[in-house]
Amino acid sequence: MLFQKDLAILPTMINERLTEFVKLAHGRRAIRRYLDRPVPPDLLNQLLEIATWAPSAHNRQPWRFAVLEAPASKEKLARAMGQRLRADRTADGDPHEAIEQDVARSFARITGAPVLIVVCLSLADMDSYPDARRSQAERTMTVQSVAMSAQTLWLAAHAAGLGTCWLCAPLFVPELVQQTLALPPDWEPQGLLTLGWPAEEKEKTRAPWLTRVQFLDR
Repeated sequence: MLFQKDLAILPTMINERLTEFVKLAHGRRAIRRYLDRPVPPDLLNQLLEIATWAPSAHNRQPWRFAVLEAPASKEKLARAMGQRLRADRTADGDPHEAIEQDVARSFARITGAPVLIVVCLSLADMDSYPDARRSQAERTMTVQSVAMSAQTLWLAAHAAGLGTCWLCAPLFVPELVQQTLALPPDWEPQGLLTLGWPAEEKEKTRAPWLTRVQFLDR
């Protein structure tokens, strides 16, 4: 409950908290190079716990996180995904040199971070429908929920001084990732989050926000 004295300082409190968040949101970057320094287990646990406080459809919390820290585990996944990438691009008729550069880049990104988080969705607790229209809507809500949890984790990691990057590659080979890591059958890989202490700094720009907004009632 807010008292009269609290109401007097409320605008200042709101402005300070918003300013702090603006700095956090504006400073977040996709970091692809990391220091050779481990992420403390307690910190990693805290970030994963924070991610579970994201909003979700029906509050079913459909996110699942598979965490890889051992180099052998990350290399196993990177090699399996690299083999599929090579096969797909070869079938597309792409130049051999370009394919090998792409495979090497993928391997370096997957194995180069101290922590690799496979972000998955599960439909196990979601509603089911007999028709395709509502089933697709339910699945979309699940994807949106998992994306919000990943963003929450990303911002929390940035607030802790860590860097991270989202890799969408598992969307092209979800079954391969699931089988390689022996994930539960209902865990559907959606992306990879690399995580570690940043070894690079980045500057980014954004289009003017008003070019992406319409006020329909103003």
